[in-house]
Amino acid sequence: MSAEPTPRPNRLTAAAAVSGVEGVVLAGYGVYLLVMGLLGSPESPTQAEMGGLTLIALGALPLIAARGLLMRKSWARGPALITHLMALIPAWTLLRAESQALIPVGIAVAVLAVTGLVLVVSRETTEALGIRPPGNGG
Repeated sequence: MSAEPTPRPNRLTAAAAVSGVEGVVLAGYGVYLLVMGLLGSPESPTQAEMGGLTLIALGALPLIAARGLLMRKSWARGPALITHLMALIPAWTLLRAESQALIPVGIAVAVLAVTGLVLVVSRETTEALGIRPPGNGG
């Protein structure tokens, strides 16, 4: 009897990658705001610093979810879903911005969020995480 684990499905790996990218971007922007609040001259240094710390903390959620997905932990699906859904809010805001330069950023955020949602709820990912579909008895 072989105890070798089955290979991780590509969709699960991709879902983890999308969550990881979201986490790195959030934390990176948080570090930028924090540094600008400390070293730069924003209108409100306190607001920039708190915003930076908040984004760094929020960046931890998708990074933890990405690690959990890679390790095939079923609990990781919830934080990943929440992160992708929450990413749709800034995407919508950026798409409606008056600055034309922000629209491509909004499109990129929206594509990333929707891609992450599709990957996390796909049958292949759900099965790899050991989550049973609704109505499947148990």
